[in-house]
Amino acid sequence: MPKAQTLIEALPWLTRHHGKTVVIKFGGNAMVDDDLKAAFAQDVVFLRHAGLRPVVVHGGGPQISAQLDRHGLVSEFRAGLRVTTPEAMDVVRMVLAGQVQRELVGLLNQHGPLAVGLTGEDAHTLSATRHRPRIEGELVDIGRVGEITATDTGAIEALLADGRIPVVSSIARSADDAHVYNVNADTAAAALAAALGAETLMVLTDVEGLYEDWPHSDDVISRLTAAELETLLPSLASGMVPKMEGCLHAVRNGVRTARVIDGRVPHSILLEIFTDEGIGTMVVPDDDRRRTPAASTAQEVPV
Repeated sequence: MPKAQTLIEALPWLTRHHGKTVVIKFGGNAMVDDDLKAAFAQDVVFLRHAGLRPVVVHGGGPQISAQLDRHGLVSEFRAGLRVTTPEAMDVVRMVLAGQVQRELVGLLNQHGPLAVGLTGEDAHTLSATRHRPRIEGELVDIGRVGEITATDTGAIEALLADGRIPVVSSIARSADDAHVYNVNADTAAAALAAALGAETLMVLTDVEGLYEDWPHSDDVISRLTAAELETLLPSLASGMVPKMEGCLHAVRNGVRTARVIDGRVPHSILLEIFTDEGIGTMVVPDDDRRRTPAASTAQEVPV
């Protein structure tokens, strides 16, 4: 029977991942489509009941832009990052912790008293300093945008030990508590995955993954090493770079695998973790012996 075969196929993956921490960056269409949001919540709760320890990290770009517009504040981006004035930071904080996080916690808790929301500010989970990107050779001030300097996973570990699902908003404080910063959610998820010693970092996005030889082939690379990814980074579009840099940081700092998966596919998390085929691109450490042919010619799928 097909259903029985599907369950049997999941068995070795259930065994391998049991008790392991999985950090999932929630974003893209999965964050704004009601059906995909519901499927995401089901997937995360399934992981928890299957014996894994999921941690969710989220941003909220579309929601932040909409709220800034309502407040008459302009959304401006430089070097792929949102320029965050003190006024904009108030909106970012309100949207991430008061809107996006609350909705996600509510969706997860429809399945039981599992999810607990926190931000990177709480218990010094994320500390940051002001990030100044280099544009045309010059360091540029883009406001309250943070670069992570330290992580403290104590609060997250306590929640995991209690069987809860931590839901973390990508906000950080400076070490002296003087400022609050807006942090890229891909970067925050990668930093927490490394600090937690996670088995896997999963990044939901709106593309299928990396192609072997676009536009001549539409075959998505299922696996590539950190070194192969590093070679590809300069050729990727700006929106994909933080995701892939996060994957690279994760696997070079103790995370066993990092995966970019298509969040437009319902239940993409379960398909990636518990099936033989998977549906995204997986990055592995350089010492992983199972290398993917032709990965050095990969290109990003166009959006």
